[in-house]
Amino acid sequence: MAGNSKRKGAMRNPGSKKGAVTGSGGQKSKGLQGKGPTPKATDRPNHPAYKRAKVAAKIDASKTQRRQTKEKAAAETVAGRNPVVECLRAGTPATALYVALGIDADDRVQEAVRLAADRGISVLEVARGELDRITGGAMHQGLGLQVPPFEYESPNELLETALRASTPPLLVALDGVTDPRNLGAVIRSAAAFGAQGVVLPQRRSASMTAVAWRTSAGTAAKMPIAMATNLTRTLRDWAEAGLMIVGLDADGDVDVDGLDLATGPLVVVVGSEGRGLGRLVKETCDQTVSIPMAAGVESLNASVAAGVVLAEVARRRRVAAKG
Repeated sequence: MAGNSKRKGAMRNPGSKKGAVTGSGGQKSKGLQGKGPTPKATDRPNHPAYKRAKVAAKIDASKTQRRQTKEKAAAETVAGRNPVVECLRAGTPATALYVALGIDADDRVQEAVRLAADRGISVLEVARGELDRITGGAMHQGLGLQVPPFEYESPNELLETALRASTPPLLVALDGVTDPRNLGAVIRSAAAFGAQGVVLPQRRSASMTAVAWRTSAGTAAKMPIAMATNLTRTLRDWAEAGLMIVGLDADGDVDVDGLDLATGPLVVVVGSEGRGLGRLVKETCDQTVSIPMAAGVESLNASVAAGVVLAEVARRRRVAAKG
């Protein structure tokens, strides 16, 4: 009988077991796959830490690009007694003051040497022929001031600065302003009326030359200035961050008296002296604003128009703060 039992057990069909069958015998577990550990906060797209990390990465990339651009850029040499003195008075960054040997040291030369020495700028005496070479043959009158390339911030850094301010964000964007004197004047107005920064496009725009420094009357040293590779994209990014975009336009949706957006987070966009706002930039604006003027008077240039609108924004914010 025992032999018969063994033989029957060996021939038994496993599928013919009697009674309830529990478990899977380990077969199902082979097909199950776990989700793995929870991703880090910086790896989850909807987490605030991910967004902060993304902004930080953009800022780091911008710093690297800016450093590389600065290394490629060449220093500028301001030539002439009056321009050199004006730059030194305005606090324009400088690395060296060149003085021609045997120069007639009038009041301007003496002031230039004194201002340079007070600021720790190297004063170098060079042969007149060497100064001709350094200034590219410009009319230097025996004086030349070497100005290093300007170090711009990134648009992301500018936005972070504005968002951290104690007052509502106020930024100024320039669209095609090619005159460095206008650029300097806009920077001066932006500083005077409480803006936290100025952005200008990388192409078809004036840059921070010594002329712009001089016109800004030194405020460029205190006002953050950024350069945008694509101004339209920068404005869209700022709009997503909660800022309203207002462009100056002769045929504006409202005039400056009706600028009710003034008290909130704001970007004021200033167009070029000739064509005004570019098409894509204008389409990005939430509102365009004009300046009422007496009949028969030509339109204001870019820097004056910017000053008028920024003054109105500052006035409305003062009134709102009191009331």
